[in-house]
Amino acid sequence: MSDTPSSGPANAFVSAELYTLVQQFYARQMGLLDDGRPDDWAETFTEDAVFQEASRLNEPLRGRDAIRESSRARKKRLDGDKIDFRHWLGMLDVLPQDDGSLRTRAYALAMRVPRGGALDIFASVVCHDRLVQVDGTWQVRHRDLHHDGSVRD
Repeated sequence: MSDTPSSGPANAFVSAELYTLVQQFYARQMGLLDDGRPDDWAETFTEDAVFQEASRLNEPLRGRDAIRESSRARKKRLDGDKIDFRHWLGMLDVLPQDDGSLRTRAYALAMRVPRGGALDIFASVVCHDRLVQVDGTWQVRHRDLHHDGSVRD
C-alpha cells in the first residue's frame, strides 16, 4: 500500500476542528526543527516511522532513532555553517482513513539564511504524510518528500 494519498471523494473532509489540530501539529513540528531541537522533533514521529526523501537519500530513514540522528547531524552542520533554516507549509489537504489515521499532502518551502546574508529558498517540496494517534497525540508514521524539479522514477 502506498503512503501517498490518492484523491478521495470530494466530501472526504475532516472537521474544521481536526483540520486546525493538524495545522497546529505541523506548526509545532516544523518549529521544533527550525528552533534546533532535533530530539523533540524526532519525538513527533512514531517509533517505527519511515522518512523518505527520494531526491536526497538513497534509502529511507527507518525508525525514530535514525530520524533523530539525521536531524542532530543536520543541526550540527547548520550551526557550523551559521545558517538559519525555516520551513513554511501550506495548501494542506487532510484525508481521513478508515483505520483512524490521516493522510496529508502539503506544499513546503525550505528556506535558509546565512547569518548576515540574504534569504535563499532552498527547496520547494510536496510532503505526503500518514499521521496516526499515539497516546492522544498525532505522530508521523510515514513521510514521503518530493522535491520539485527532481528526477522521479
